Amino acid sequence: MTVIDPRAAYGALEGRELIEVMARDVFPGRIAVTSSFGAESAVLLDLVAQVDPDLPVIFLDTGELFDETLAYRYQLERKLGLTNVVVVRPTDEDLKAAQDLWRTDADRCCELRKVWPLARAVAPYGALIDGRKRGHSLERQTISTVEQAGLVTKISPLANWSEDAIETAFKLRGLPRHPLVEQGYRSIGCWPCTRPTKPGEPARAGRWVGSAKSECGIHTLNFGTDGAGI
Repeated sequence: MTVIDPRAAYGALEGRELIEVMARDVFPGRIAVTSSFGAESAVLLDLVAQVDPDLPVIFLDTGELFDETLAYRYQLERKLGLTNVVVVRPTDEDLKAAQDLWRTDADRCCELRKVWPLARAVAPYGALIDGRKRGHSLERQTISTVEQAGLVTKISPLANWSEDAIETAFKLRGLPRHPLVEQGYRSIGCWPCTRPTKPGEPARAGRWVGSAKSECGIHTLNFGTDGAGI
């Protein structure tokens, strides 16, 4: 039997076309979407809904999200007709261990609130669709539309999309904005570690301000190896 390398076979695709081939042909029944329901999430979720509104959308409720994000999740769910939003939360034990940890150890806080809950949630899936884009930060400038992370294939249909392309999609599709965008938030995570960005700054400059940290860890996890995602 010939084994197909998804990156080699489909890495030139993007947007809705990439989502469609991955969901229907390559990973049928074994693919999910991860979404923060953040500043630009509506564009990816709109494409997903066009392909299959019943695709599982994994939403990490860390216990420290903005109220506006929780409300936006329901708004997008109704607007786009998403029928399978899966809310994932840390265990009670992890929440207890993470209490106020963002003040002293942001990496450990992210691990307890985001990384391990996601790893447990995605165990049944062979592929994950995310909204990462090369223009978000220096760390993301080399991401591909299709990558391998341990035993899981990571699919970033918008990796090559520019800010202008995202803005055009919002307007053409009539997509609602996250309530915090008009206050200067361009990348939205947990409230203790998220600030508005200044003009000219990268989209993720408002995350973990004052530290060298730039990623929470969920996009650098090698799923299915060293116990991750199993």
